[in-house]
Order: sequence, then structure tokens, then C-alpha cells
Amino acid sequence: MKEPETSSGKVKVAIQGIAGCFHDAAAREYFAPAGFEVETVEHDTFADLFESVHFDASMLGIVAIENTIAGSILPNHELLRRSGVRIIGEHKKRISHVLCALPGETIDSIREVNSHPMALMQCETWLRQYPAMKMVEHFDTAGSARDIAAARLAGHAAVCGEYAAELYGLDILARGIETNKRNFTRFLIVADPLIAAELGPKAMDVDKASVVFTLPHSKGALSKVLTILSFYDMNMSKIQSTPVIGREWEYRFYVDLTFDDVVRYHQAIDAVRPLTNELTILGEYKDTLNP
Repeated sequence: MKEPETSSGKVKVAIQGIAGCFHDAAAREYFAPAGFEVETVEHDTFADLFESVHFDASMLGIVAIENTIAGSILPNHELLRRSGVRIIGEHKKRISHVLCALPGETIDSIREVNSHPMALMQCETWLRQYPAMKMVEHFDTAGSARDIAAARLAGHAAVCGEYAAELYGLDILARGIETNKRNFTRFLIVADPLIAAELGPKAMDVDKASVVFTLPHSKGALSKVLTILSFYDMNMSKIQSTPVIGREWEYRFYVDLTFDDVVRYHQAIDAVRPLTNELTILGEYKDTLNP
């Protein structure tokens, strides 16, 4: 991303979750290298997050869109489309868990482990080594760490990210306790269209785009679109379909395109648009695998 000329060096970023969560950590990893001080604004739901970005042009957002284990987060695709905000960047973060507790605790002193059920599942193999540790589900990974620190819960440990443990002053008893070491989440950076052009990459520097379209209910409709994209050397790094509510057996296609030539990309979009019922560009940005 580029720093806007009028920037104060600070960005306000909407996150889903509380301070210390993976959205919070990802926001700081994305904006800090560009020299920004990050102020995160917590939201209970993704719907609330998108609403904040939509109604406050000074607010950016960071949203998980897919995970290498859980797959696409389909509700967020629809929220993104309906919100009207624009993607200006992406960040891929490895999801690694630690076991943390109050200072002075040891692994042998822990009797209860708290975390989000997904995190407990991802670390179950490691946790099963210690039968004395009872796994108890909590609404949030970072929230588990916060509550242990706030209530001074002796004998309790949290499974969370390293950033959350440090934020709430807990000792890390073990790192990298997740079973699958190839667990990554892809986050999208979103902004109101009024400031998207200012904060995103220059038009000629983009090499990735996210688009969504619907097609006529006719033979070969999708095949024709894919053939044209291939002709223009567009690489489809992702294609995801969701049903169009209220129109039986019709689907909406979310496609991520990567490319080497932005002019060819625009030509490809112009060529496929007449074949679609509707086509919306959700964002044009830099591919994190091709910085």
C-alpha cells in the first residue's frame, strides 16, 4: 500500500474480535511496515465491521476471507459484495497458537485450558499429551487470554496467538502447539470507495483483482467466460460459487485473477462483461505472493 499525502501516520482499522485477536495482529503486520500507527476498532460481527467501513470513510477494515484448512468464509463474500466497499490489499498470515498463563505458572500446574473451539481442535493432539488439562470452550482465543489475566485465574491457560499473550501480560508456556503447521488465513484490506484509490496501489501497479458476476442460465455460459479469461492470460487463483437467493439453480461466481499485464486485464474484463448478467469489480490490488 502507499501512504496518502495527507496522512497523519495513523490508520483506524475495523476488526472482528477483541484486542489481541488474529485480525488485530494481521492489521498491525500489514500497516506497520508502511509506517502507520494502528488504532483498531473492535466489532462483535463481520456485518458490524462492514457497516462501520461503509458509513465512516475514515475507517478501514480487515476481514478474513479464506483459510487453508477451513476453506472460504462464504458469508464474508456476500457481506463484501453487498457493502459496496473496495478491496485495496490482502495479507496472508500463518495461524500459530501458543499456550499461555499467568506468570509463574508451569505446564504441570495447568488444570484448565480455555480457547475458541476451533483453536482447541487445531491443538488437540498436543493438548492430549497432558490428561490433567481440561479443555473448556470460550468464545474467543484472545478473549481467553484477556479473561485469565483480568481475573488472575490460577491453574488456567489460554490457547491463542503470541500477540494476545504478550498484550495481556501472560507467560508463554509452549509455542507452535497446533497440529497442522500449514494453517494460513488470507485477510482482505477494505476501504470506502472514496479513499480506496488514495490508499491502494497505483492503477498500473495492480496485479490482482477480485470480481463477482452472475451468468445467463444457458449452456456453456461459464465455459465461455473462462475461455476468454484464459485467452487474455488471466490466472484464476480462486473461483467460488454461491447460490443466488430467490433464483433457484442460479449462482454467483467470485473470482480472483492474477496477471502480469494490467492492460490485458482491463481488456479481459471488457470482453467478458457482455457475457454476464452483472459483473462487479470488488477490488484491484497487489498480490502478496508477487510483491
